[in-house]
Amino acid sequence: MLRFFVSCLLALSFLQHASADVNIGTWNLEHLSVRPNKDFQGIAKVAQKVDFLAVQELMNEDALQALAKELTRQTGKHWSAMASHAVGRSSYKEMYGFVWRDDVVAYEDGAVTYLDRGDTFEREPYSARFKSLRNGSTFVVATVHILYGKSHADRASEITALSSYWTWLKDTYPGNNQIMLMGDFNTPPNSPAWGNLDASAKPLVLNGASTLSSTDGKFANLYDNIFVSKNSTIKVNNVQVFNYPKYLGVTHAQGRDSVSDHAPIFLSASFGAGGSVATTVPAKTIQPNPMKPATAPSAKADNLTVAIRGNKKTMVYHRPGCPSYNAVAEKNRVEFDTAAAAEAQHYHLAGNCR
Repeated sequence: MLRFFVSCLLALSFLQHASADVNIGTWNLEHLSVRPNKDFQGIAKVAQKVDFLAVQELMNEDALQALAKELTRQTGKHWSAMASHAVGRSSYKEMYGFVWRDDVVAYEDGAVTYLDRGDTFEREPYSARFKSLRNGSTFVVATVHILYGKSHADRASEITALSSYWTWLKDTYPGNNQIMLMGDFNTPPNSPAWGNLDASAKPLVLNGASTLSSTDGKFANLYDNIFVSKNSTIKVNNVQVFNYPKYLGVTHAQGRDSVSDHAPIFLSASFGAGGSVATTVPAKTIQPNPMKPATAPSAKADNLTVAIRGNKKTMVYHRPGCPSYNAVAEKNRVEFDTAAAAEAQHYHLAGNCR
């Protein structure tokens, strides 16, 4: 009888722990707007795998509300959303967005766009504090879309500035070490540019890749990630890149056309003072179930393929090392594994590559 009683207590303890988990995602949804070819049903089918999603490349608030509405319809649970104002120095601007399931997460306070006094960021990061309704703990989510620019130096300057931004986050949300910085960094986690931030925070994804290549099932660059404090009490249970084309049953070309050229990062975590210090999760295979452990190692970030870069506006492609390789605007960029793959999609080699 005593053994049965102890077993029941252990089972109850496990259920209480499991119920405290919150699933977090970050996804660059490539010019998310309400237009005929944007597959909101497919996006919501993927997004409902998490309880909270940070969105980059949001073009207007109507699109975020449309996503929340579709999530509500598909799940039968109400979802809320909030967006930043449009950010960007040029005529091209983007917004950041958060969308969350109301029975799991609640907005707490502190929604703010970073006051970038040094004017370092093309698109200033956006952050807010939220509460887990599963155990009452609060956590901070900050999101950013780092400028790709014309050279590595353009990206490196913003990555370096994230160290100051991280300090600002800690000052803005005092007493909360459950801070997550997530988004599209356009820089792999093994880049030397991360040197300054390394003293305070660390990436949760070290292996694999998150940008869609032109070959189905293959991914090109690990640009998307989630960073947490090195002394965070977030307990990381699982984190990985989610292979949304495989899950939706679409090709990479179809995915880039109707969903995004990026795959999302999904994190399962527990929040609260009783949580363990966050640890970097081992490499995961990109796969369609974000909450199952991987069964095979994925490619290492320091061996990432450098893709052929196409410009979907001009239908020209550039090889790495070509003069205009880094000049292709982010909104027009599409990547291919080989020149042959680009030519099969009716792209032609740039004149200054010859």
